[in-house]
Formats: sequence, structure tokens, C-alpha cells
Amino acid sequence: DVLAPDERSRSFDEYLDRFHAAEKTGRALPHALETMLRPYQSEGVRWMNALADMSLGGILADEMGLGKSVQLIAFLATRLEESRATAPSLIVCPASLVYNWTAEIERFAPDMKACAVAGTKQERNRARSRTDVDVFVTSYDLLRIDIKEYTQRAFFCCALDEAQYVKNHGTLTARAVKRVKARHRFALTGTPVENRLSEIWSIFDFLMPGLFGSYMRFKERFELDIVGGNEEAAQRLKSLIGPFMLRRLKADVLRELPDKLESRVLVPMTRKQEKLYYAFEQHLRESLAEQRRSRKNTDARRGANVEVLAELMRLRRLCCDPRLVFDDYAECGAKVEAIADLVASAHNDCQKTLVFSQFTDFLSLIAEKLASLGIAFYTITGSTGQKQRMQLVDAFNADDTPVFLVSLKAGGTGLNLTGASVVIHADPWWNAAAQNQATDRAHRIGQTRPVSVHRIIAKNTIEERIVALQQAKTELADKVIGASDDAQAPLSEKDLLELLER
Repeated sequence: DVLAPDERSRSFDEYLDRFHAAEKTGRALPHALETMLRPYQSEGVRWMNALADMSLGGILADEMGLGKSVQLIAFLATRLEESRATAPSLIVCPASLVYNWTAEIERFAPDMKACAVAGTKQERNRARSRTDVDVFVTSYDLLRIDIKEYTQRAFFCCALDEAQYVKNHGTLTARAVKRVKARHRFALTGTPVENRLSEIWSIFDFLMPGLFGSYMRFKERFELDIVGGNEEAAQRLKSLIGPFMLRRLKADVLRELPDKLESRVLVPMTRKQEKLYYAFEQHLRESLAEQRRSRKNTDARRGANVEVLAELMRLRRLCCDPRLVFDDYAECGAKVEAIADLVASAHNDCQKTLVFSQFTDFLSLIAEKLASLGIAFYTITGSTGQKQRMQLVDAFNADDTPVFLVSLKAGGTGLNLTGASVVIHADPWWNAAAQNQATDRAHRIGQTRPVSVHRIIAKNTIEERIVALQQAKTELADKVIGASDDAQAPLSEKDLLELLER
């Protein structure tokens, strides 16, 4: 537990004094970075250096769009001589961001040599064998595959970008990351808690193993009480992680950032679509009610929940466009028409638009509609190569192509799309944080125009209830990290069934 001041030993107080002194002193930044960094970013670099001086790790949890990557690059630049005298550093990130990181390092710290460890096994082995590299960059998947090779050496610093990728401590990826040996460890994530408190334990288990003890101990001391509404337990955890997590919000540090104007666009379904939707929903509701009455064991309940999610997904796809569910359906769905109208209006106003959807085939239907209207667009999905993504992003920000269609999971993080000032979310996702991260591709440093965000919701459908569920599940992260975050508890059986109530 966090100790009161009169319970602390003298050595503990001295340790804290050294930490705060190191935080204030800081280290010299390269001149180019010193003039480029904003005051809060310089503060972030000092904070990271103070932790490193005390052999501690931390989570840089700034809100999306505040430049966490440049702060890490600046930290590594201040330690470059030290790193070159010991070992290179390692950045682990989602596969789609590997080349984005090498480009950012080249841009902000050209004296620091970065190398992407990607491609075939032979190419990865060749990259890792290089001796002229200051920072290696690889993906979570490739690190897991190559973990044997990574554990055969030590790194100066190991940093996890989008650290929520290791939020589930039982996965092979999380276990692999925690086997990497490094003198310093940092995690970057705008959403340190997305679904449950075990995620914060998992990230700290990478940063400073043993800080919270075992997961079962953490669960007993904090998680069960906090989920149960114990405010005192939430405050204890917040106080304990406070020195090791730095979080700033755009509203607090970027006064000059243009406004973000959000609206919910309720779209009535066509009459034919409406009949199909209500018939499907009623059938699903009756089927679920029957399952609930007949279920008698845990395995059956688990299987039923999986089945519920699958059927709910079909229902959500029907909200987007019946052509996603029925092969013989020919009419254009109401949402496609509404999205096309918003895109055309923005285009006429000389504004560029990002359109996000979790369904790539829905993006294809939107693309068909835009093509029929003569509106040009780019597209990024999970099948888009890493290098091609960067080329498309650079082209979109530079040319006059008015629309970028982006799958939510493929492009929701790591991309700078400030060329757009209109964001359209074609369908609501279970976790509002994922959508907010996607919005921040446009509403971030470098944006000069107010950003209009439109969330397209099929009227009188399950989509409206999903949005209400999002709003009802945003309190957990606020209790722990001290800043509003669209966290969402895992959907329970009760939640799933309630989504189908009128």
C-alpha cells in the first residue's frame, strides 16, 4: 500500500528526492529537437530521463495526437552516446507502424540510425546482425516469432508503442515481450486501460516486474474492490502508479489546437431494409431467450455467448447495408447514401474526409458509390502493405484527393492524416476508445482547421444501444488514470441480451 509521509523510511524519502531532482535537472537535447519540441513534450522527455536515471520504467500515456513518438525519440537522442557505448535500443510496435517509426527517427533525429527488422526471416536476420544501428524497430508478431534471437542479446532501451498490444498477460506476444532484456523500459499508449484493470498490471509487469506482485495478488488488492465500486482502492492504485505514468490531454496542453465538433447522424433505414432488420432482430431475440432458459452448464454458456456475438455482428452488418448480409439484395443501403452526401458536401467546401469502418466490405460499397459520383479516394485496409500505407498517407496530405477510406483496425493508430478536417465513422464499434483514436488521425498536432466528426447511426436499431453502452462504461479508466478515457468493461451475458431489448 502507499505509505503516509510519517511511515516512510529516510532512505525512501532520499530516493524520492533524487528522483524529483533528476526530473528537474534534465539532459541536453540536440539543438534541432530542442527548438522543435513543445513545452509539455520537453517535460515528457525530462520525466523519462528522470525515471531512467533511477533505473525505473514508465508509461507515457498522453492522449492520442500529442506526439508520444517524438518524445521517445528525443529521450533516445539524449542518451545516444550512452547507448552507443552499451547496446542499441529496440522499439516494438504494430506491424503497420514499423516504417512509420523509422521515418520519424530519420526526420527528428537524423544522427540516430534506425533499422526496420521486417520482411523474410533471412532479411530479419540480416537486419539484426548490423552493427551500425542505434535503434531497431520490429512488430509485435515478428518479435514473438523471433524471440529466441532477441533473448540472446541485451538492449539499451526497449520501448513498446501502442502498449495495449500486451494488455492480455496470457498471450504469447505479451510473454515474449517480457523476455527481452533491456536496461530501460518504456511503454507508449493513449489507452492504458481499455477493457479491464488487468491490462495495467500486464503493462507494468513488462516495465517493472514485481511492482504489483503476481496478478492474483493485484486482483485481490485492487481489481476486485475497484470493479465493485471501492473508491478508496481506486485512489490507492492511482497514487501507486502516478509517478510512473504521465498523461496529458489535448484540451490541457494544446490550447491552439482547433476545435473538434462531434455530431451523431441518425439515418433512417429504407422501408425494405427496416423490414429485414426487425425480422432478423426478433428472430435473434427469441432464439436467445430460448437459449437462456435451456442452458445448464458453463461450457454451454460460453458457446452461447460466442454465438450471440456472431449473430450480433450480422445484425450490425445489416444496419450498415443489407448487401453485406444478403447476396441477392440489390438496393443501396441508407447509410451509403448518407455518407456520400456528407463526403460531397465536404468536397464542395474544399475539405477532405476520412471514412472509418470496421467492415472492409462496407468500405468497398462506399467506394463503389464514390466512384459512381466521380469522387476520387484512397483506401487502407489490413491487406495494404506497410510501405504503401506511408506512401498513401503522404500523398493524401499533399494532393487534392478528397477522401480516404480506412478500416478501423488497420488505420486507427499511428497515421498522421491532418490533411483531412472531416471524419466519418460509418458504424459504431464496441469500444469507443478505438473510434477516438481513429479520429485523432486528423485531430492532432499539425491540424489547422476545426475537425468535424460524424458518427453514422442507423436509427432505432442496435447501433443506438451500442452507443448508449459505450457511454455507460467510461468510468473505470477515469478512476485509475485520472483522465476521462473511453474505457469499456468486457461485455457480459446481461449486456449482450440487453442490446436486443427495445
